[in-house]
Amino acid sequence: MAIGDTIPFTAIPWGDALFVLFAGVMLLAGLLVVTMRDIIRCGLAMIVCFLALAGFYVLANAPFIAAAQVIVYIGAISVLVLFAIMLTQTKDAPSRLVFQTQAVPAAIAAVVLAILVAITVGATDWAAAEARIPVEASPTEGSSVNQLAVTLFEDYVLAFEVVSVLLLAAVIGGVFLARRPDQEAGP
Repeated sequence: MAIGDTIPFTAIPWGDALFVLFAGVMLLAGLLVVTMRDIIRCGLAMIVCFLALAGFYVLANAPFIAAAQVIVYIGAISVLVLFAIMLTQTKDAPSRLVFQTQAVPAAIAAVVLAILVAITVGATDWAAAEARIPVEASPTEGSSVNQLAVTLFEDYVLAFEVVSVLLLAAVIGGVFLARRPDQEAGP
């Protein structure tokens, strides 16, 4: 059974509704990242923000980039950041974090950025921009995803492995540096 192009009982296309949903989730999660006091919850909100971004990639017909977003940013980087925070966080942290003291300059920058985005969106000729979008190549003709996969796994596989080993060494070094002297082996 097919779902259809629009939401039942409305004329709203599914793509538009999902875009609004992902945009709302991303905005809310982004606000939570910069406003919450608990850094662990900020990291979890960052993961939700990355998930919404992956949803945007799926809507833009870029499932490979969406999968990379989930695997790399959520599965690796976010988990690594949360792991590092949990290992190094102490209970004697200052009551007011540094980034929370910059709320006024950040609000001014956000308003200026929002105005610039609104001006840019208003001044763009969307019909001409859509006409410039190339027709997607079929997967059998060597699309950009296939070319990227061949390049990564044939030409740069050694560099990828070296970087992964260096990142693993950095995590292990961070664990040893995070240990306080009172956590050393007992008497």
